[in-house]
Amino acid sequence: MIRLERISGKNVWEILKLRVSDAQKSFVAPIDVSIIEAYIAVSHHGHAFPFGIYDDETPVGFCMIGFGTDDDWEDAPAIAKGSYNLWRFMIDERYQRKGYGRAAMHLILDFIAGEPCGPAEYCWLSYEPENTAAKALYASFGFTETGEWDGGEVIAALKLNWPKTMPLIC
Repeated sequence: MIRLERISGKNVWEILKLRVSDAQKSFVAPIDVSIIEAYIAVSHHGHAFPFGIYDDETPVGFCMIGFGTDDDWEDAPAIAKGSYNLWRFMIDERYQRKGYGRAAMHLILDFIAGEPCGPAEYCWLSYEPENTAAKALYASFGFTETGEWDGGEVIAALKLNWPKTMPLIC
């Protein structure tokens, strides 16, 4: 069964072993960098939720969800303020093309639907224009390109319209 598990001292080392193929390395930041960025965001009044993606007890991927901006993000795209974002998302090269990405996206959107930091109008993400697999996956969930860019990455957004289902945890 696919599940998300928050990164902790108990699982961080097994999550850090996950890798994408050499051809995909330019599409996603390394997990250690992501965890450092999560710490910095949280310590500067931001929100970051790093998760391991598991199939039962086997780690198969990593994702990080954010909300809003932190004190240090000076060039944040306009959509970032008050919105959720899928900050990082990767499936280990050994587990790609087996349905884990699609299953994990459902769990990610379920987490966001619970509005852990309060209501928001959008969930946004960004990806390298050459990453056609990511573009197709995100589009299949309703993400549409906004015409904006975050650095060299295309921004796509999903309008949120789910009811509240979980208490605030921020």
